[in-house]
Amino acid sequence: MPHSASATSRPLPRPRPRWWTELILLVVVYGAYSGGRLLARGDVTTAVDHGLAILRVEQALFLNAEHPLNRLFTSTPAIGIPADFAYASLHYLLTPAVLIWLFRRRPARYRAARTWLMASTLLGLVGFTLLPTCPPRLLDAGHGFVDTMAQYSAYGWWGTEASAPRGLGGMTNQYAAMPSLHVGWAVWCGVLLWRHARTPLTRWLGVAYPVLITVVVMGTANHYFLDAVAGVVVMAAGAALTRPAMRAADRARSWATGRGAAAPAPHTAPAAPPAATAAGTPSATPSAASSATAAASEAPSPPPRSAPIVSGGCETSAGERFPGQRTRTSSTGVVDAATDDAAAPTR
Repeated sequence: MPHSASATSRPLPRPRPRWWTELILLVVVYGAYSGGRLLARGDVTTAVDHGLAILRVEQALFLNAEHPLNRLFTSTPAIGIPADFAYASLHYLLTPAVLIWLFRRRPARYRAARTWLMASTLLGLVGFTLLPTCPPRLLDAGHGFVDTMAQYSAYGWWGTEASAPRGLGGMTNQYAAMPSLHVGWAVWCGVLLWRHARTPLTRWLGVAYPVLITVVVMGTANHYFLDAVAGVVVMAAGAALTRPAMRAADRARSWATGRGAAAPAPHTAPAAPPAATAAGTPSATPSAASSATAAASEAPSPPPRSAPIVSGGCETSAGERFPGQRTRTSSTGVVDAATDDAAAPTR
């Protein structure tokens, strides 16, 4: 049936990935990303020049929202301190929380979401390498920015070197400001919550989260507005690369599986049965088989089968006959209609 054929040809759904293999994969990718950030440290003078160039472009386009936000965060501890905590923690808490939620509640969507996140993160690493950028907080004080995380460092676990814990500032690249993956990862979380959350409140929180992070990264003087825009662009590019990356991974897995599989055993045709004699027993010698074949060819052919009964299997009772049926009297004087039917020529 056509429906059953299409059902059997339809590919089976992929099983849920194993949690421990996913954990290893994410740890390896994030470790490579963090190591790449450290190796991507460029010349400080070049990074400062890039930061000042971005600031001049924003001022020419009237996009310079960093100064008023930074003054608000600096002068109002009730805003600046929570903003510093949000910058230092949400990036590392909500992103894995959304990943775990998808793995448990939306397993069919998990693989694409994870691939999107990894592809975008690697693209961001390319940006850090090609365009090292000094954040606003590290510019000369004459440019009007204050490092709020250094100002409120007594309230948190960080010191004066970005959001890294005290004493670990050397383990981070403070000139990796373009693009802003704080904003990029927040956009990733927001899109997935908007698409797959069931309650309206959760969906709208998914919309508010990237907006909040954009304000936070500018108010704390960690990023320019164009850094945030670049983070959104990187996530869009990662989304476009998700399906090709998944297809490439499937092809690589199929190739590796095919190389690892054992080669099938060669197909051998079954042995021919021994020749049989006319009596049905196996012949002992080729001469006996040939004589049996000759005897079978000389045997008279069976007589041809008689034509089928015209009545198609119907029988008549005694004394009845079809119109035009000829009868014949036997030697005993009894009309034999069946014999006459057999002897009558076909008309």
